[in-house]
Amino acid sequence: MPLPSPNLDDRRFQQFVDDAKRYIQQRAPEWTDHNVSDPGVTLVETVAHMADQIVYRLNRVPEKNHLAFLDLVGITLFPPAAARTDVTFWLSAPQEDVVHVPLGAEVATLRTESEDAVVFATERELAVVPCEVRFLLTQASGQAVTDLTADLAEAKDLMVFAESPHPGDCMLIGLSAAVPHCAVVLELDSRVDGVGVDPRQPPLEWEAWTADGWQPCEVDRDGTGGLNRPGEVVLHVPGGHVLSRNGGQEAGWLRCRVTEPHPAQPFYTTSPTVRSAEGYTMGGTTPAVHAETVHDEALGESTGLPGQRLRLQHAPVVGDHPPLLLQSAEYEEGWTDWQVVPHFAASGPGDRHITLDATTGEIAFGPAVREPDGTLRQFGAVAPKGAVLRARRYRTGGGRAGNVARGAVQILRTSIPYIAEVTNREAARGGVDGETVEEAKVRAPITLRAQERAVTLRDYEELARRAAPETARITCLEGEESEHGAYAVRVLVVPQAVPDPGGRLRFEQLVPGDSLLERITRHLDERRLIGTRLAVGPPFYQGVTVVATVHAFKGVDTDRVRREAHDALYRHIDPLTGGADGRGWPFGRPVQSGEIFAVLQRVPGVELVDQVILHAADPLTGKRGEATDRIDLDAPSLVFSFDHRVRVIGEGS
Repeated sequence: MPLPSPNLDDRRFQQFVDDAKRYIQQRAPEWTDHNVSDPGVTLVETVAHMADQIVYRLNRVPEKNHLAFLDLVGITLFPPAAARTDVTFWLSAPQEDVVHVPLGAEVATLRTESEDAVVFATERELAVVPCEVRFLLTQASGQAVTDLTADLAEAKDLMVFAESPHPGDCMLIGLSAAVPHCAVVLELDSRVDGVGVDPRQPPLEWEAWTADGWQPCEVDRDGTGGLNRPGEVVLHVPGGHVLSRNGGQEAGWLRCRVTEPHPAQPFYTTSPTVRSAEGYTMGGTTPAVHAETVHDEALGESTGLPGQRLRLQHAPVVGDHPPLLLQSAEYEEGWTDWQVVPHFAASGPGDRHITLDATTGEIAFGPAVREPDGTLRQFGAVAPKGAVLRARRYRTGGGRAGNVARGAVQILRTSIPYIAEVTNREAARGGVDGETVEEAKVRAPITLRAQERAVTLRDYEELARRAAPETARITCLEGEESEHGAYAVRVLVVPQAVPDPGGRLRFEQLVPGDSLLERITRHLDERRLIGTRLAVGPPFYQGVTVVATVHAFKGVDTDRVRREAHDALYRHIDPLTGGADGRGWPFGRPVQSGEIFAVLQRVPGVELVDQVILHAADPLTGKRGEATDRIDLDAPSLVFSFDHRVRVIGEGS
């Protein structure tokens, strides 16, 4: 990709010819035939063509020098990062035997007329283990476990909590096998219809016993409405689920625990009952990466010389561990593995080391360097001459195209018996396009100034972006002494988030994961100044609800105007793509009703914006504040659109 560089001479072929003809009129006025048939004009055009080529090469000198300088200071282009998501494989029916989903199984999004399919490959083998319900126990808060398995076999109506439930009461279900990473369906029958709770938000928590204790299960669907009625509960069991003993019985344990109700949340007036409980495994979940796997790619033969370079057929290479499995066939010794290293500084003559440029797919063997005493020092081993080289396995892909919405992955490209469908329950994120030369040009001065040391706030921002290029936004502020102590630096991280179908972000998508925060913290902690305190975390998200009334033009579809008005509000008040420049709402910038008037007035079909009222809202509880025309934000705060309401008045309204 060419670097923009100054034109030392912006003239081209025709301009050279025209300039030469003007000089002819001045110096040799007796030469009047300037047509292309004249032999003298032919000579002029020949010289003009040669001059044009010289100017072209001259103008490329700054570009070449700039690229050479970037290479000299060790600045290489960052390769693209691959998006990742958890993919759930659903069985066609419960199976008696274990169903295995192999490592590298490929799934993809739907291919359309305008978009190619986005392919993901599983990063771990998945075993969908069959199970059934063996035991049913109950435990009131602070009391011993009671075994109700025998009564359950007689189809009695059994109270699963205390008669007057309290937080901490739980129902324990023992499965016949441990089912880590699996989706379990529990079919529960109950005679109680309505026990005082809101079926949409019951005060219950489903958990599984793992090697690290009780861990929460994700509830995919609760057809019982919080044990209010007969139905199915679909649970995604976390990894690490193990067999253990409880109440004298060994099983893979799940439990349903009563939790403290939220303010204004109804609680159980009496315990729900269960007369039957059945369970089976219906699927499993495994992580997948936006990449295609290449196996056994032939690279040619070794020349036996130091510094040999080869190039993979597919680039860029997704960063795995290791990113590339290179092998060489050396005579009768069989295939030998080579290790990818970042550089050859610590490589000896016998170390089978190579380097890999993930952006271009170029592989390099170790060089031989002449020492001051005249001897040659070999950095890394050299494959014998004639040895066959092959890439045993690597993955190619990555980029922003992999950031697909939840539910977008629907196609199973690898045939797996008994698998009926596949889906991603959460959006894929982490995909970043490879760095361009222009971006490297901007990064170079910052890299030279910082020298891998964080001194200024800008240094912290740039180093944090280098540690986690997949993040959407990173900003750095001085930490409040009362909150973080003296000499504190606060790094605010906004993760990538892909809107759900309809363009709406969910609040939980904007909370960075612990692994992301730990990676940034570890990277900055090694480069901060001694005595500087470091705080890495998410910003404070201020929910904003807009309540507006607009008038539509005569004859305009009011439903369409309402949808577009909602889209405009969610698009403008957005931490990632909102604001006046569309690059994300600025940190600490207030929200004013005046600019909301302008946003709504630009919606096609809106004749008049009648009223705009702002409410501060809590994205977790949904509670709204008092009506106002301005919501102020602190410096480490960002806005989040929450449940906008737009009333459209049209003809006849």
